[in-house]
Amino acid sequence: MKALKSFLCIIICAAALVSCGKIEEFHDDPMVPDDIIDETTSAEPAETAPTSSATTAATTTEPPEPEYYTVHLVCAGDNLIHSSIYNQAKRRAKANGDEDGYDFSYVYERVEHYIKDADLAILNQETIVTDEIEPSDYPRFCSPGDLGRHMIDIGFDVFSMSNNHVLDHGEEGLLATLRFWDLQEGIVRYGAYRDEADMNNIRTVTVNNVTFAFLGYTEHTNGLSLPSGSPCRVTYLSELELIEQQVRRADEIADVVVVSPHFGKEISNEVTESQRETAKKLVEWGADLIIGTQPHTAQELGFIERSDGTKGFCFYCLGNFVSAQADPKALVGILGDLCVTKNSLTGEITFDNIKAIPIITQYGGNYHQIHIVPYAEYTEDELRAHGADGFTQESIDKVLGHIPEEFLAVE
Repeated sequence: MKALKSFLCIIICAAALVSCGKIEEFHDDPMVPDDIIDETTSAEPAETAPTSSATTAATTTEPPEPEYYTVHLVCAGDNLIHSSIYNQAKRRAKANGDEDGYDFSYVYERVEHYIKDADLAILNQETIVTDEIEPSDYPRFCSPGDLGRHMIDIGFDVFSMSNNHVLDHGEEGLLATLRFWDLQEGIVRYGAYRDEADMNNIRTVTVNNVTFAFLGYTEHTNGLSLPSGSPCRVTYLSELELIEQQVRRADEIADVVVVSPHFGKEISNEVTESQRETAKKLVEWGADLIIGTQPHTAQELGFIERSDGTKGFCFYCLGNFVSAQADPKALVGILGDLCVTKNSLTGEITFDNIKAIPIITQYGGNYHQIHIVPYAEYTEDELRAHGADGFTQESIDKVLGHIPEEFLAVE
C-alpha cells in the first residue's frame, strides 16, 4: 500500500521542510562569560576516569534530503463533436487541398497552449472516434479519426471513454473506436473495454517518477446496451462492489488514482446529492483526483476529506470542451489545471496551484465557425456576435459564480 496521501499546500509543506531540515551551527554558550571559560581551561584538570582506546567520538548523521517530483496536469471536459463541427473541419481540409480529410485546427487553436504546456493532459472524448464508420450527429454520435489524431497532436495523452454516448453505434462502434485508439502510439484510453481482461488491466502511466492510474465509470448509456454474450465491458456507477475493488487495487499500484465519473444532471450547475455521495465513496476507497463530466456546464470543485484525515480533490464537472449546444450554460466550461508533487522519501502526494480556467464555446449565426476561446481573451465584440440566444455577460457570470474564488483563474 503506498504511503498515506496528504493534500497540503506545497508552499506550506516546503517551508516546513526547510525549517525541519536546517543544519544548526554549534557555538560556545552565549550565557557563559569568557572569563569563566578561561578560568576553567587554565585550572588544574580534575581527576577523571581512564578512557578506553576503543572509545570513539560520537558522530551525527543528517537525514537525507528528499527530492520532489512534479507533474503539471491539465484536464478538459466533454469533447462533443456535432455535425456542424466536423462539417466545418471537412470544408477547411478541402479548401487546403485535402479532399478526404478533416481539419479541426481552427476549433482548438486558441486553447492549444494550455494542453501543450502540460506534462499530462486528460480529455473526456464524448463521441466515439473511428475511420471505420461514417461521421454522425446527435443522438448517435461518431467522429472521424482525424479528430482523435488532432487531439493527440495538440497534446492530449489520456482519453476517457466513460460516457453516455460510448454505445451510440453499439458493439460494432465500441470495438471500432477501441481499435482506433489502440493503434495510436503513446496514449492511454480507459472507461470502455473489449473484454474482462482488458477491463482488469488498470491503465497506468508514469510521468516524472509519479505513477498515475485511470478508471472511468458512467451513470448510463442512453438506454443502449451491449448484446447478450458480448465480451465488451462498460462499467456503470451502480456497480459499486466492482468499482470499490478497482479503486482500491489502483491505490495499491499507483501514486495518484484518477477517476472519471460521468454523472449529474444535464445543463445544471448544481451538484446533486448523488454526485456528492459517489465522489465521497470514490475518495474514501482511494481516488485522489476526480474528473467529473456529463452536465455539459461547469460545476464546483474542491477537496473531499477521508475518514483518516487525508484528502482527495474533485472537479464535479468541467463542462464542455467544445460542442454545438445552444443553452447558454453549455457554452461555459473550465479546464482543470494543477501541479502534482511527490516526496521521494515518503511517497506523499500533494496538489498545488489548482486552477479552474474558464473557456467559452464561440460561434456565429447557424453555428458558423465553432471554436473555443479562453475567457481571459474573450471580447465584448465576440460576446455580441455570439449566435446563441440569451448568451450574455450575465449568463457567463452565473455559471462562473459556482466556481470557488480560490480556484477560479482567468488567464
